[in-house]
Amino acid sequence: MAGKRKTNPAGSTNSYRADVLHVLGALKVATADQIQRISAPHLTFRHADKPTPSKQKQARTASRTGALSDMRKHGLSENGGSTDTGDTLRNLTSKGLEAASYELRRPATEMGSTARGAGSSGASHPMAVNETVIALLRPKPNLAKLADDPPHVQAAAQAAVDGPSGVGTIGSYWTEVPLPATGTWNAPGKGGAQADVVLTAPQDQVPLLFIEVDNCHETAEELAAKLEKYARFFRRRVKDTDGKERPMWCTRWTAPEQRYGEMPHPPVLLVFNHIGERTRTGRCRACASSPGTSGRGSGCARATTLTTGRSRSSRSG
Repeated sequence: MAGKRKTNPAGSTNSYRADVLHVLGALKVATADQIQRISAPHLTFRHADKPTPSKQKQARTASRTGALSDMRKHGLSENGGSTDTGDTLRNLTSKGLEAASYELRRPATEMGSTARGAGSSGASHPMAVNETVIALLRPKPNLAKLADDPPHVQAAAQAAVDGPSGVGTIGSYWTEVPLPATGTWNAPGKGGAQADVVLTAPQDQVPLLFIEVDNCHETAEELAAKLEKYARFFRRRVKDTDGKERPMWCTRWTAPEQRYGEMPHPPVLLVFNHIGERTRTGRCRACASSPGTSGRGSGCARATTLTTGRSRSSRSG
């Protein structure tokens, strides 16, 4: 026991450290609070007896915070600034991303960047991306782990379990994925897009979904230009391993053929987090009428707001 304590002075377990690798391997940068809400959602319902929300958060995130501390000691993670609300941002080092690739069963070449420096300006966009993932995941608490908790805690957790199911697992999500219009997957050229999130959850009837999160700072024209980059990527064709030309996205992801054997066009989900000065309604209309989001091949654009939970959607193409 003394040897384990010396190796991991914060007392973390292999399970807690694996939780951190799973979440940060997928999200790249996150707070201890977000890591806990995804990996141990039952803890969200505990410690309600603590006097302040800050004390409650400190108690429910303690185990994952300890794991992060031990991982820093081993050179697997690092602190990367803080959010606008003062939460410390965490990300993996290159060594940590390599370890996460084993946990997520992903090639190391597809793990992406370490997100170093993301917190230099508060990381409002990465945090919105993370909250989008959590909203789609809807992590369900393990009721067995709350068997000894007070009835009101169990009731709150039961309500969450009885709520709508989420989509996929944390391993279903990929963030900061380059979509090269030129160049290769590992060395993208200029003019391409970068998907905030790519979701692959065929077990939940979502074989492939691209997600773009917008904090309403950009103009509708700027957003439409970004969607045109998506369309440009979707139109790009390359030779596959059998020597035949296929859409480039088909060489990395799969999606079932539509009726009559038609080639599907991947959908793009727009998520509006209304913290900027731009309005959602005007942006939806401008994007829907722009060349980049109209016509065959542009897929489906849907807009959702994180702040209200309501959705507004429009179809193009």
